[in-house]
Amino acid sequence: MSKIKITFPDNSVKEFDSGITGYEIAEQISHNLAKDALAIEVNGEIYDLSRPITSDANIKILKWTDDGGKYTYWHSSAHLMAYAIEELFPGTKFGIGPPIENGFYYDIDIDEHKLSNDDLTRIEEKMYEYVKQDFPFIREEKSWQDAYNFFLQKGDNYKLELLEEFKNEKISLYHVGKFTDLCYGPHIPSTGRIKYIKLLNVAGAYWRGSEKNKMLQRIYGITFPTKSELEQFLFQLEEAKKRDHRKLGTELEIFLLTPKVGQGLPIWLPKGTVIRETLENFLKEEQKKRGYLPVVTPHIGNINLYKTSGHYPYYKDSQFSPIKVEDEEYLLKPMNCPHHFQIYASKPHSYRDLPIRLAEFGTVYRYEQSGELNGLTRVRSFTVDDSHMFVREDQLKEEVCGVIDLIQLVFNTLGFKNFTTRLSFRDPMNKEKYGGADQLWERAEREILEVANEMKLDYKIAKGEAAFYGPKIDFIVKDALGRNWQLGTVQIDYVMPERFNLEYVGSDGQKHSPVVIHRAPFGSLERFIGVLIEHYAGEFPLWLSPLQVVVIPITDSQYDYAMKVYDILKESNIRVELDNRNEKVNYKIRDWETKKTPYMIILGEKEKSNGTISVRRHRKGDLGSFSINEFLSNIQTEIKQKLITN
Repeated sequence: MSKIKITFPDNSVKEFDSGITGYEIAEQISHNLAKDALAIEVNGEIYDLSRPITSDANIKILKWTDDGGKYTYWHSSAHLMAYAIEELFPGTKFGIGPPIENGFYYDIDIDEHKLSNDDLTRIEEKMYEYVKQDFPFIREEKSWQDAYNFFLQKGDNYKLELLEEFKNEKISLYHVGKFTDLCYGPHIPSTGRIKYIKLLNVAGAYWRGSEKNKMLQRIYGITFPTKSELEQFLFQLEEAKKRDHRKLGTELEIFLLTPKVGQGLPIWLPKGTVIRETLENFLKEEQKKRGYLPVVTPHIGNINLYKTSGHYPYYKDSQFSPIKVEDEEYLLKPMNCPHHFQIYASKPHSYRDLPIRLAEFGTVYRYEQSGELNGLTRVRSFTVDDSHMFVREDQLKEEVCGVIDLIQLVFNTLGFKNFTTRLSFRDPMNKEKYGGADQLWERAEREILEVANEMKLDYKIAKGEAAFYGPKIDFIVKDALGRNWQLGTVQIDYVMPERFNLEYVGSDGQKHSPVVIHRAPFGSLERFIGVLIEHYAGEFPLWLSPLQVVVIPITDSQYDYAMKVYDILKESNIRVELDNRNEKVNYKIRDWETKKTPYMIILGEKEKSNGTISVRRHRKGDLGSFSINEFLSNIQTEIKQKLITN
């Protein structure tokens, strides 16, 4: 039997017989590893442990602690749930059932039956029954025609539609118990590995995300190997509900969403506008220090601008319909970059002019499906802290490093200490999705990788996640609940300068194309603020809080003194309110605590007589007595240093 070389994560190499499985490799290393193994990563692709390996490969045995292990575990859990549903509700038709960041879902079609919480309990119970029976997950390959005939006999039109996209290919099916699904895999060895189950909720979802298709029922669920992990997840789920930015955004009067204006079109209320403008001013100050030039561009543009860039038709389905004006067509601006390219092209440039860094808080518009809209984190109108930097090739790495430094500064300042990066490259098996020549992509990806290593970024490479015009570094932050959010980004672009004929005259007197760096530390301001609301649970640090101090006189006799304190703070640019309502002081304190106001100044006769103030801190209670100047000095320091004291 021929031999193959297997390279392990520590770069050690061992020879095995061709056809050895991942499980057999794990068993040869240790029995405990084989017991804990869920799948195997082979040359970057996740396989079932039972699939044979027939050529030299780099491998990693995946356990629950690995992202790939969780992915496989939750993928198998989706199939387990589908098996239970098919047994309880015969005739159910199945759409897709993928793993997601936390758990899994399955889209199902049950005619004339709306699933209830009682149904979810029944499905859970059936899943536990199948866990005890420890059914194996078995992969089977069929010809396309045999697979088509199988699902035709079952009458599952959703699987038949999916199969139409894979004609003339080998089709893989997976069996678990009596359930069979069209699936590429991977899966864990058997249902017995799944220990603790919770089906979370049912939602509606259009088949394949199109409002033209039937609305299916989507069941979300999650599974864990230990009870403590499930309990911790459910605790965090309840905490997330309390932090929901849609709920807090309404309670704290930050933003408004109303059908009278339109779905996905947020209106910023005065307090939300303060947060937004404070963030903008923070970044503008940093950009000014780093040589960025502010610009402003229109909200619409001629459709030919986006045809040149490729945004139309690449993003045609996610754009609003063109607007006809006389003999021309316009689009609501889906991207700022083509406008910035026109600014660069408006006059000639020398190599001495570069780098040129144009920056704009530019509002763009995307047509998102109504079912995908979600508060501020998924909207149809949003503002991007966009910049386009036009650089020479010899300046590229230094400029990208500068952008990464700026993004890290933004995240650290706002309390996102825990973040990783994703190097988003093109899919080498699907090059038609991307613009530009191979050599440009290879160069850009190599440069991004070199910069990531130089900056010591904690990164993973994701093939197929690049923009159509270039690879990028996406920043993934963890919030206070440990949830991942993709926020800032930096992209290298050799494609657009060619499409727009952007040029500069080099030191050799010849014309050259600049490289464009696209960057956005916040990304979408709407999404960023939505994440901030949940991260802080609405308790913003003092420098960012829309209201920083409230002055509360205990009785009317302290009103004049309260006005004096209020005026001093107001003149010192502190965001302050005076509460002179005809309510008891304890009621006012509770009310302002509920509104998450950082500081309260309580003024009674004693404070008036002594010329002092009594200070309370949100959630910390009474801080004691201060002179107004001492208190002012303390909070000005807290604001200037952008301290996070929550």
